Amino acid sequence: MTHAPVLEFTDANFDLEVLQASLPVHVEFWATWSAPSRTVAPSTQKLADDYAGELAVGRLNIDDNQDTPQRYGIRTVPTVLVFKAGKVVAQVVGARPYSAYQAAIVPLL
Repeated sequence: MTHAPVLEFTDANFDLEVLQASLPVHVEFWATWSAPSRTVAPSTQKLADDYAGELAVGRLNIDDNQDTPQRYGIRTVPTVLVFKAGKVVAQVVGARPYSAYQAAIVPLL
């Protein structure tokens, strides 16, 4: 089975890829050293697969990109922010089941 791409967001591409996106965007803020971040990765991939064409799904590594997490007050990883029309419209903090992430995006689609 081929998976839908999970986008790689950075400080450099965040405004273009997230804030100016035509679709709602699911952004997972994560870190390689965070065990909870590793447990959330399969849910992020499942969202990309399940909502391909309706939702942009990506991750931003907070160690490699520190400006964007600071701009949005990210203090815990994983944290998911959902953007629509350049605005944060939902937030999920911590490692949660797939249904929690799904519940944050379904009203936007």
